[in-house]
Amino acid sequence: MAKRVLTLQQKIDAKKAVVGILGLGYVGLPLAREFAEAGVKVLGFDIDEKKIKKL
Repeated sequence: MAKRVLTLQQKIDAKKAVVGILGLGYVGLPLAREFAEAGVKVLGFDIDEKKIKKL
């Protein structure tokens, strides 16, 4: 059985893409939220532990 490899566009269309956001400040957090609300899995990273705890 051949292994099927999805293109990025196919993953986005199928809601199987995962987006990583580096920095959850003024730009990163709203961007992560928009992706999440669109049904995309989001991994957010930030070095500020206080900011992360507030989420």
